[in-house]
Amino acid sequence: MTIAVAVSGGMDSLLALALLQERDEELLAVHGHFLPPSTAWERVAEGLARACDTLGVPFHALDLHQAFDDRVIKPFVAEYRAGLTPNPCAMCNPRMKFGVLFDAARNLGADRLATGHYVSMEDREQGRMLVRGRDAAKDQSYFLSMVPVEKLRLAEFPLARTFKRDVPAFLQGLGLTPPLPSESQEICFVPDDDYQHFLTARCDMSGPGPAALPDGRVIGEHQGLWRHTQGQRRGLGIPWSEPLYVLDKDVASNTLIVGPKEFLDAKGCVAGQVNLMCPARDWPGSVLVQTRYRQKAKPAKAWLSGGKLYFDFLEPHTRPTPGQVAAVYDEAGTVLGGGIIEEAL
Repeated sequence: MTIAVAVSGGMDSLLALALLQERDEELLAVHGHFLPPSTAWERVAEGLARACDTLGVPFHALDLHQAFDDRVIKPFVAEYRAGLTPNPCAMCNPRMKFGVLFDAARNLGADRLATGHYVSMEDREQGRMLVRGRDAAKDQSYFLSMVPVEKLRLAEFPLARTFKRDVPAFLQGLGLTPPLPSESQEICFVPDDDYQHFLTARCDMSGPGPAALPDGRVIGEHQGLWRHTQGQRRGLGIPWSEPLYVLDKDVASNTLIVGPKEFLDAKGCVAGQVNLMCPARDWPGSVLVQTRYRQKAKPAKAWLSGGKLYFDFLEPHTRPTPGQVAAVYDEAGTVLGGGIIEEAL
């Protein structure tokens, strides 16, 4: 059994490789570069090659930038143009890391894929299931909730029981230096995290339009729906007697719907592009749903109908953002499924 370890150049994936090497596994390291070739990429690949040589692990650098552009960047732009707020990291995992990159690793002779995600695979009643990592502050199960469970059951997550704070010392003790010692930026393909500049450089985005209250009264103007996301308060530029928040976007009329804070709560939401880790009929009567990465999962009733997931929130819940992921958990932190939020209710 050969395990391919996806190494990005950062600390986490390098430690994952080192931990597996200590287990005396049959390994190979794969670095899939998702951006066009550059001097920076060459430096990262050279640094990884040196680290893998130290560990005695074969290293393969793969240029996957065209596949990444087609499967992640172009959909990211298209979804913003459609009025959504996409989560490219959550889509990169099923489409690239456990898609194109895993396929390439298999062509190199690998049977399984290991990554530096802070999650675990554990035996549950439903079978081998994705579970939150031990480090609650770094848990990345939310971003893997859209990966088919069949792929996850071929995965290894060596950092399942590791705390992020301990990683630098572990690597130092092993004499390993990651080529990219700092944390990656929020969206890896957006320079300086300036997504607005990135979008306007890629294509024509929608222009100004009316900003209206829920009752239809126009009270101002927005400079492009794609510049705003549900729940946003700052940067609206609309004078009003009390703070206003973005509630929704009417793409057909190019209208930004805004309102006071009391309009922010939602009773539920609908999610499409559903990925079930086990049949929805086997879910508990009450689940926990997480609609943003840095948000606490909250209780809800959930059911599947017509290929979509419906959630009825059981306690106050800030309006979910269409385009983001709704990840579903049980009380033990087992991921039951996920979907892409289409609308708040």
